[in-house]
Amino acid sequence: MTTSIRHASAYRYTPYVPSLARPRLLADIGGTNARFALEMPSGLIEAVAVLSCRDYPHLADAMHAYLDRPDVVALGGGAIRAAGIAIANPVEGDEIRMTNHHWKFSQSAIRREFDFEHLVLVNDFKALAMALPHLSDEQRFQIGAGTPEDGRALGLVGPGTGLGVAGLVPSGQRWTALPGEGGHASFAPTDHDELRILNALWEEYGHVSAERLLSGPGLAMIHRVLHDELRTPADITRAALEERCPRSAQTVERFCAVLGSVAGNVALTLGATGGMYIGGGIVPRLGALFARSRFRERFEGKGRLSPYLARIPTYVITEPYPAFLGVSALLSDHLH
Repeated sequence: MTTSIRHASAYRYTPYVPSLARPRLLADIGGTNARFALEMPSGLIEAVAVLSCRDYPHLADAMHAYLDRPDVVALGGGAIRAAGIAIANPVEGDEIRMTNHHWKFSQSAIRREFDFEHLVLVNDFKALAMALPHLSDEQRFQIGAGTPEDGRALGLVGPGTGLGVAGLVPSGQRWTALPGEGGHASFAPTDHDELRILNALWEEYGHVSAERLLSGPGLAMIHRVLHDELRTPADITRAALEERCPRSAQTVERFCAVLGSVAGNVALTLGATGGMYIGGGIVPRLGALFARSRFRERFEGKGRLSPYLARIPTYVITEPYPAFLGVSALLSDHLH
């Protein structure tokens, strides 16, 4: 059976559990947006909706708002007994407090409130990592050279509200995701401008993580330090894409370069010769600006290990809802 996302090109093979011949709820919860969909018994993923997290006091409120939509009700949303939720946060224990948003909740309370028989809650980058082997060439765009090695580890980084980092390693005939909090690893500058950024942020925060730079707020911080100007991430990105502000273009270029160095670090750490993937909400919007940036140069720029990294392909994930595929796979594993 093929699972696909309507109005998108995503697909993957997954055995749907016959004993649960009813829709399943899939969710991808970030610090800014909450994305929901129904996975139908046919395997088709439908009724994709994106809700702003700030519009809802709690996760449960956003879930109720989605499940009460007429199109969701018409598809059998009221019959849901299994849900898979990917969330931009560590998932340890029953109580969840989001790092980049104010939501906090109990997994067991969510399960009771919605009368779920099965609830799987996972780190969003664990879910995204699980989708990587199933992405087609139409759902990713390669930056630079490199050829993937079959059956080898895959790496993933994704700047958005924060910076997600994960890996995927083969385990027999299956894949095992390696979620973590690599976005909070210490930032390492490579030139005087980045040392200047580091010194400025040291004064404000003490510890400076990669996420401090490689995120929406981080883009604004880079711009403020380099150009002594307060701009929103959206303004900076828009001005750079429209080629009407050299300072914004420099900020985005610096962002892409730092991302290249961090992605190279992850690839080296994991031995990700199967490929290195870039997800998150920022990079896919940059398009050709990212493709011609110093990202790939900095990715490969690791001294004696540069030839090793030059063989590793780097991909930008262009599928808009890839985490649904991964969380569906994890939910299916749980149900089996």
